Amino acid sequence: MSKGHDTRQAILQEATVQASQNGLSGITIGKLADALQMSKSGVFAHFKSKDMLQVATLTYYAEVFTDRVVRPALKAPRGEVRLRSLFSHWLAWASTELAYGCLFVSAATELDDRPGPARDILVSQQKDWLDVISQVAKTGIQEGDFRADVDPDQIAFEIYGIALSLHHALRLLGQRGANQKAWAAFDRLVADARLTTNART
Repeated sequence: MSKGHDTRQAILQEATVQASQNGLSGITIGKLADALQMSKSGVFAHFKSKDMLQVATLTYYAEVFTDRVVRPALKAPRGEVRLRSLFSHWLAWASTELAYGCLFVSAATELDDRPGPARDILVSQQKDWLDVISQVAKTGIQEGDFRADVDPDQIAFEIYGIALSLHHALRLLGQRGANQKAWAAFDRLVADARLTTNART
């Protein structure tokens, strides 16, 4: 890796921390330069504009999320096992990986009514993530774990809702047992999607 790439990655890592604390709009060239002991011009040279910095931050964050959640989960066997692995890695991310909460969640609130490049990339990322969950759920049908009439998009929608509820319970409410509640909701969803015992025989 080049020095320029390493510097850019360090900037984006710090930008992710600052965005998680203060929102995407709270990222500034000056704060990044101070935190990294760089000149403002040195930071600016990598991004050119605040819009580009916000897009790059969300892109970097999505890459980290993919490395820690998606890729490990996709190593699990297809079907229900893979869906459980995906959910397990996502819950680990939501509950233990981030000191300031999920940037995707905070950015969704910040950008939901604010058109622009950052909102566009966030919408694209979240649609892609829902599609990943749906495709994994579909393997459950293909492997015979779930009923043929199960709607993979509905499963993705409900799993996404469980994860958002968990984030709310952990970050805002400080609820004890929030992870157990999330797993209970997931287990009910999967049980409803499964083939009946008679159908398997």
